Amino acid sequence: MGSTAQTLLDVLRSHSAVDCDTLNSEVPKKLGPFVDCTSNQAIAYGELSRVDGDGKQVHAQLIQDAVGFASSKSSQYPEVSTAELAVDTMMVKLALQIVPYLKGYSHIQTNTKYSYDKQKTIENGRRIVAIFKDLDAGFDTKRVCIKIPSTWEGMQACRELEKEGIATLATTMFCLEQASLAAHVGCTYIAPYINELRVHFDENYVDEHKAFDFCGSAQRYYEKIGSKTKVLPASLTSIQEVMKLAGTHHITVAPHLLTKLAETPANPWEGETGSVFKDEKEEEFRDYGGILEDESAWRLAFTRSQDGRSEGKIIQAINIFCDKQDQLEDLVRQKGL
Repeated sequence: MGSTAQTLLDVLRSHSAVDCDTLNSEVPKKLGPFVDCTSNQAIAYGELSRVDGDGKQVHAQLIQDAVGFASSKSSQYPEVSTAELAVDTMMVKLALQIVPYLKGYSHIQTNTKYSYDKQKTIENGRRIVAIFKDLDAGFDTKRVCIKIPSTWEGMQACRELEKEGIATLATTMFCLEQASLAAHVGCTYIAPYINELRVHFDENYVDEHKAFDFCGSAQRYYEKIGSKTKVLPASLTSIQEVMKLAGTHHITVAPHLLTKLAETPANPWEGETGSVFKDEKEEEFRDYGGILEDESAWRLAFTRSQDGRSEGKIIQAINIFCDKQDQLEDLVRQKGL
């Protein structure tokens, strides 16, 4: 019997740890196993609002069960609404369905309305871990990774959670000012957004400043300083973009792109493979030491990064995710909360 022809997904897996960017368990069931599974409020809303051929909500029972669980736990978490607690629960329930197809972490993003509140982000991270344990006592919560927006407050929250043994990923990242702080506070991962988040919601919009150079620089910077933090690029729009990043520590890929990679023969492939990391030139990095424990200095450096584009992109992402958080809470309220 002849061997199965190699695909681009096979090639990618030979260069990088490949993660799935979804909360639909059918994806890893078909294309897995994967290393990690990443998610966010937009992915969660897309999955939880999905309907079948008869127009019925696919996850109606899961939503109802999450509402019941949240109601039973509301006295334990008086600082948050039952609707918000139910949103966390829905995301964890979906994530647990995918765990059998993973080798590594299950990533859940905190409520981005806490992007500028260190303490509430810490509490949200702890709450997500506790929900995993409550829903599946046998699940090893060391396999939970908390995704947190890469603001000053967010990364200070990462520092505290990492000290508690909870893995973190600093997400919505666009520049080395953010990347250097993420390494300094001990994040397990960073997620450079290759395209700003808007491209996934506005079909006519193109990011003219894709973050390939930043992604390559961040990985080289981490290797130069001996950081444990791993680079996990996200927000990709084509298999060409994905393959350019072959060689990154990790990469998370959306279902439609995973399918295309699995269907595309590796030979012939005329696109680039790993070009972001093929340039071995010695890169000079500025010394970020002076800003990493100085909030005002870091904020100014971040504001000035790329003439303000980096800060503008994270503000845009936080706004989109906050809108999705509202939509998720509305889904819950439709169940009578």
